[in-house]
Amino acid sequence: MIESFKHNWLSNLKADTLSGIVVALALIPEAIAFSIIAGVDPKIGLYASFAICVIIAFTGGRPGMISAATGAMALLMVTLVKEHGLEYLLAATLLTGVLQIVAGYLRLADLMRFVSRSVVTGFVNALAILIFMAQLPELTNVTWHVYAMTAAGLGIIYGFPYLPKIGKTVPSPLVCILVLTAVYLATGMEIRTVGDMGELPDSLPIFLWPDVPLNLETLKIIFPYSLMLAVVGLLESMMTATIVDDLTDTSSNKNRECKGQGMANIGAGLLGGMAGCAMIGQSVINVKSGGRNRTSTLVAGVGLLVLVVFLSDWVSLIPMAALVAVMIMVSIGTFSWESIRDLKKLPMSTNMVMLATVAVTVSTHNLALGVFVGVLLAAMNFANKVGNILYIGSHEAENDKAREYQVVGQVFFASCKRFGEAFDFKESVDEVTIDLSRAHFWDISAVEALDRVVIKFRREGTEVQLVGLNEASATIVDRHAIHNDAEAVEKLMG
Repeated sequence: MIESFKHNWLSNLKADTLSGIVVALALIPEAIAFSIIAGVDPKIGLYASFAICVIIAFTGGRPGMISAATGAMALLMVTLVKEHGLEYLLAATLLTGVLQIVAGYLRLADLMRFVSRSVVTGFVNALAILIFMAQLPELTNVTWHVYAMTAAGLGIIYGFPYLPKIGKTVPSPLVCILVLTAVYLATGMEIRTVGDMGELPDSLPIFLWPDVPLNLETLKIIFPYSLMLAVVGLLESMMTATIVDDLTDTSSNKNRECKGQGMANIGAGLLGGMAGCAMIGQSVINVKSGGRNRTSTLVAGVGLLVLVVFLSDWVSLIPMAALVAVMIMVSIGTFSWESIRDLKKLPMSTNMVMLATVAVTVSTHNLALGVFVGVLLAAMNFANKVGNILYIGSHEAENDKAREYQVVGQVFFASCKRFGEAFDFKESVDEVTIDLSRAHFWDISAVEALDRVVIKFRREGTEVQLVGLNEASATIVDRHAIHNDAEAVEKLMG
């Protein structure tokens, strides 16, 4: 246990601490912006980010991943806040946490194995584009100072690591923020700062039970929102965990992450915060700044609270251009540039899945919808490919009055038509043997296709024998086939 504690908390202490501070600074404008999207006070997002970050550091299944208030979740809260107010949002946040814990115990995170690599790539590219697009309001209708500061920030971020000795010691995004803040204070130029985003809280969060009636009517109001928040939150968290796994070449416990997200959201709701989930932008900042362990997530959460409550006067002076530069770095680092190069090499179906995921996600700003479309297209492509891997051959028996068909491959809803069209029902033979020893029947559609083949042969006066069914196929055929039931046959064939 002691060794596990040292590995998860102390093995990368310096880098985790510094990267956590960078993430804390980057979280402030994001949390304020997402609060504004949801229609609540900025402190709601800031308190939520603090609570979720700290709790997930202990309960999460992916060390080094950052969770806080997010834009995807904020978009789902708008109608609830507008129609019912903050108290119902807090109640919905608590229920969201409960649903996510239940999902963890049901091991729903195992469903991530059905998400193909092309969907993950599309998800990553869409998020990179959305992160960049989110910075555009800070770069439009502004003075040249903003562009100069942003360009200088990018120069520091990409150039500082090449300095001897200190280049690898201090995260370059932190240097960017400190240097540009110092330049802003020294010159007094007129550019937007963090303080212009909204008022920072001046007190610690307190325990707050939602002031809503505990009855069925309240449940009817909040349950649809909580269900959507739980699904989107877990989906984004699982996808982000997969990306961090790849970046760090380590594995994570995604079912534990589901439970951790649930506990974090319950904690956020009880401290007056909104629901949140994993943030790919901040997680990439953390990893690229050297953060690997739970310490970095804890430092980010605690650092956020210290900055906004005790150092708000200083934090409010950070120029937004510095944070914009950091987020542009994140978008550049997040985007899978190899996917553009691989468009010529990969199959068209794979490219279509990736591009569809990007297009839907970027156009709707709905990560869940984009992933759903990608998974659906990937499943359809897979079913089509497997459905085409079906061979049905035949040969005449010695007496020329019998024929044997050999079926090789998978018979299911996508290959049923091909299966049914492979037999010659008009051939003048007394007996047909269908060898199924190298075939597998997967679903009711396959059984129905087999029924139709047998029935059509018998209507032509041909005797049919089925041989070689494996145990699994025989089970589903025996349970659902009707070709030996005369009454059912008449009903099927009209």
